[in-house]
Amino acid sequence: MKKIGLVIGSDSDLPIVQKAMDTLSSFGVPYEAHIYSAHRTPEKAAEFAAAARENGFGAIIAAAGMAAHLAGAIAAKTTLPVVGLPIESGKLGGIDSLLSTVQMPSGIPVATVAINGAVNAALLCIQILAVEDEILAGALAEKRAADYRKILDKDTALNGGSNFVNK
Repeated sequence: MKKIGLVIGSDSDLPIVQKAMDTLSSFGVPYEAHIYSAHRTPEKAAEFAAAARENGFGAIIAAAGMAAHLAGAIAAKTTLPVVGLPIESGKLGGIDSLLSTVQMPSGIPVATVAINGAVNAALLCIQILAVEDEILAGALAEKRAADYRKILDKDTALNGGSNFVNK
């Protein structure tokens, strides 16, 4: 199975990115995480991205806050799918990160999830790998079915006591 690369702009982003790592682990998807900055260590970020395919990666999550150029910098150096994870930071609440991540020029796409949307970033990468992995596709279907049941169970609990049913 291909692995997922996680490139994190700063160690302060780790509490959010940990959710992506936990999600990947729960599906048995291998990953490798690095702290590389688009601005402070651009050469290291570029080297990682350029060698990612030959190093066995299937997709990359790039997490960064504020100017959030990391996903674009990674995408410029690889043809692997890159999922941008904008991180909430500063006075703008992550809107700056979101806009920096999502506004890529034609030819260098970056899929972008919600601000702090680490779980969805991981799930999107898992879906990418599942295109060619039936076991992973089955695990995703099982997760969706479990999530469906959880919601219906909550509905039953809510309405079972008839507190919210107007009769």
